[in-house]
Order: sequence, then C-alpha cells, then structure tokens
Amino acid sequence: MDEFEAYVLARSRALARSAYLLTGDWGLAEDLVQESLTAVASRWSAVIRAGDPDPYVRRIMYHRSIDGWRRRRKVTEFSLDTLPEARHGDRGDAEDGVLRRLMLRDALGRLTPRQRAVLVLRFYEDCTEVETARLLGCSVNTVKSQSRHALCRLRQLAPDLINVFAANADVETP
Repeated sequence: MDEFEAYVLARSRALARSAYLLTGDWGLAEDLVQESLTAVASRWSAVIRAGDPDPYVRRIMYHRSIDGWRRRRKVTEFSLDTLPEARHGDRGDAEDGVLRRLMLRDALGRLTPRQRAVLVLRFYEDCTEVETARLLGCSVNTVKSQSRHALCRLRQLAPDLINVFAANADVETP
C-alpha cells in the first residue's frame, strides 16, 4: 500500500464528518471528500514533501464546498417548526442529543457556505483564527466577522443551541 492509500484509509472518516457539517447531506459530503482527494492524488508527491497533508486537503475541501454551493445556487431552507416541542422530563438524554443534533444540522444548513466553513473550522476542527484564515484564503478579520455573523444568525435560528458555539467563542453576545 502506498502513502496516499494509507492516508485515505486513515483520514476518510474524519474528512467525511467535516464535509457533512459543510454540506448537511451525507451523499454530498462523500462526493466532496472524493473530489478533494482526487484533486490531491495528482499532486501527492508535492503535498507530502511540504509536510502534513491535512491542511492542504482540508483547504481544497472547504474551497470546493463553497464553489459547489455557488454552482448549485440552490438554497435549502429547513424549518425548525416541524421539530417536536421540547418538554422537560419527557425524553431521555439520548433523545435530547438527537434533537439537538437535528436542530444544529438544520441551523447550519441555513448559514452561508463561508459562515458554515468558518464555524466548522473554528469549533469542530478546533482551528485558531489564523489557521482558519489560512485555510480559507482570507484575512483573520474576515474570520472574526464571519464567526460573529454566523453566531448571530444561529442565535436567531436556534437560540437553545448557541451555547454549543458561544462557550468556545471569543464573541460577545449582543
């Protein structure tokens, strides 16, 4: 087995999870990972010589996610009104976790691709603002403003979930 195959086997699941958070759809996430890895395969020698391939692969994945959204120009709106009312004591912790994940997925799906990418990098991938800016090819100030706007939008869409992000954010609550 060569180095590229070993990398794909070792990192596919982690990349797929990040891609799912970016796209909100497992089929699109798998396509995104495959497209990104295909792009990397032709340059693998140069990528591996530069050091850790993860930042390069993730950068391709995030950029392709945003490009894919631009190509489709199809915005899917999710309604939080269809979710069951939260009644304390009626559900166990597992059901609460599922409900929170569904609400988070739906709320993330209503953000712009760049806002979603910033939140995934900052709070799921645990990247610093500088690393996020480098991966997305933008300034640190853009990362800060996109985080602020995304968290503000999440507050509107799913106020119960904002603590998931805000607990780790250096963003003031209005």
